Amino acid sequence: MNDSFLSQEEIDALLQKKDETSEKEQEKPGKIEEETLSNDEEELTNEQKDALGEIANISMGSASTTLSQLLNQKVTITTPRVWLSEQEKLFSSFERPFVVVDVNFTEGLKGSNLLIIKVKDANVIADLMMGGDGSAPSEELNEMYLSAVGEAMNQMIGSAATAMSTIFQRTVSISPPQTSLKDINDDFSDLYNSKGEKMVVVSFKMEIGNLVNSEIMQVMPLHVAHEEADLLLKPAWTTVSSVVDFSEEMPAEGSSETHTAEKVEQEKTSQLEREGASRDKNLDLILDVPLRVSVILGRTRKSINDVLHLGPGAVIELDKLADEPVDILVNGTLIAHGEVVVVEENFGVRITSIVSPRERINNLMAK
Repeated sequence: MNDSFLSQEEIDALLQKKDETSEKEQEKPGKIEEETLSNDEEELTNEQKDALGEIANISMGSASTTLSQLLNQKVTITTPRVWLSEQEKLFSSFERPFVVVDVNFTEGLKGSNLLIIKVKDANVIADLMMGGDGSAPSEELNEMYLSAVGEAMNQMIGSAATAMSTIFQRTVSISPPQTSLKDINDDFSDLYNSKGEKMVVVSFKMEIGNLVNSEIMQVMPLHVAHEEADLLLKPAWTTVSSVVDFSEEMPAEGSSETHTAEKVEQEKTSQLEREGASRDKNLDLILDVPLRVSVILGRTRKSINDVLHLGPGAVIELDKLADEPVDILVNGTLIAHGEVVVVEENFGVRITSIVSPRERINNLMAK
């Protein structure tokens, strides 16, 4: 009968095993929660990516117009791509040396973001800023060139911030961007976010006349990207109406609440109107964004020597005939053709044809 009882050593062994199992079970939920929080923090939905792309598309479109005026060259920045990347992996992948433009938000948004530019592209921008033609820039980015690039970026990012203010319907201000050169032997730790979170990369293809056909990147911490995307998305969420359940069963005949087919149709119509109003409000967010309309009468190329010999009365022959239509560009993209007219002593352009979407795509592909 005594054989049916456990010895003290066996009881102690069982209790110790139970304690170890309890400790493991207590540890497990904590690890799962930590992993879940980490995954939630790293999440960037497709909707947020689309929002970031739209914000970047509009703000950098405005910035490209400013840069075009500064450089006296046609500047085109294409629709961006958005993705996530680990910090160390991202910065180590850049072709070195590269130029970093550090932009800090002082109002409207918190945090900062970086613009990454290739040195050879920065040299072209600097050369154009200093009066050169950009065809033979310096191979090294010296202090003078770096200062010129910084001024160009200051004007460009300032214009982008103004466009963002219009999109978000709130003031967005930045401090003067800090431009620096990161060489092969430099420490990149100052570019890393202390939280160790992933970085969101918004990549653009940038063209400057026939001089630059390259890529420029906007890099921001994930929490800044979330805040920026939410500023665009949250107004849309607050205007969404509750969904009407049209599958509700019809009340029995004789009921005081007569739910006729006509009433259902009215509710459907009302719901569609509310959804339409929500979409219109979303569109209103960007309706006030300024776009630069340019009319190209014609073009020509002159050497510096020819330009220096120009004077009053000189005639510059353009590459178009007198009766050819002029090109009408919006933010550097051809959208129509027209003819020059005079309206109350001012020049104007009468639109004669609109470029079709297919032609616009072909024009973009040809660049």
